[in-house]
Amino acid sequence: MQKKPLSVSLIQSNLHWENVTANLAMFEEKIWELKGQTDLIILPEMFTTGFSMNPEKFAEPMNLHTFKWLAQQAALTNAVVVGSYMVKDKGLYFNRLVWMRPDSTYSTYDKRHLFRMADEHLHYTAGDKILIEEIKGWKICPLICYDLRFPVWARNSKDLKYDILLYIANWPSPRVNAWNVLLKARAIENWAYCIGVNRTGEDGTGKHYTGDSAILNYKGETLFHEHENEIVHTQRLDYEELDHYRTKFPVYMDSDDFEIK
Repeated sequence: MQKKPLSVSLIQSNLHWENVTANLAMFEEKIWELKGQTDLIILPEMFTTGFSMNPEKFAEPMNLHTFKWLAQQAALTNAVVVGSYMVKDKGLYFNRLVWMRPDSTYSTYDKRHLFRMADEHLHYTAGDKILIEEIKGWKICPLICYDLRFPVWARNSKDLKYDILLYIANWPSPRVNAWNVLLKARAIENWAYCIGVNRTGEDGTGKHYTGDSAILNYKGETLFHEHENEIVHTQRLDYEELDHYRTKFPVYMDSDDFEIK
């Protein structure tokens, strides 16, 4: 089956520190302009609070305020909306990505690699399952921030389990060179488009973020990159170009089989 082009929208924005109401209002205004214009809307990691280690105060049970807001935005735009926020589930806290569809059905991914240098592993529980989702026949693997440093977790397979690798993040400016380099590496080594959506501005701990949200093709070539500025950017991705490259240069057929334990 021939796959249609896919329109993806990146929202790179400053965040109001630990202010859920202000962040939801801000993103709602940005999302409104995308109504009928896109298939996938991507928000940063912890888009309701910033990268906070205060889940006891801000984590929400599933199916409450932020969850319902995501469902409203997906229905309004007739697009999938994806982002992560603090979730309390069965007495545990998660940095949980929610993949919300326009019909209010959803999937979740819990951040696998917790950033110990900020004590994230002391406040949240790590996930143990990869998520692969589908839009218009495109297969998409969404991951979160620090996951970017661990290529085995994101590794594509000989049967090409995904076409787009997606990272949402709060990745601070002192390490932005690693962000830019690793996004390109993940695209090249996985024979897939790679998208990174990061925040801008300064958080409540004094960390500065330059955004540097980007879209890379399967060769690691930059299709879009934005430094510092708050933006809403929509990009059309072509599956035929990806398929042609994979057919002409089928390096994935020589990849190593392995199992994550």
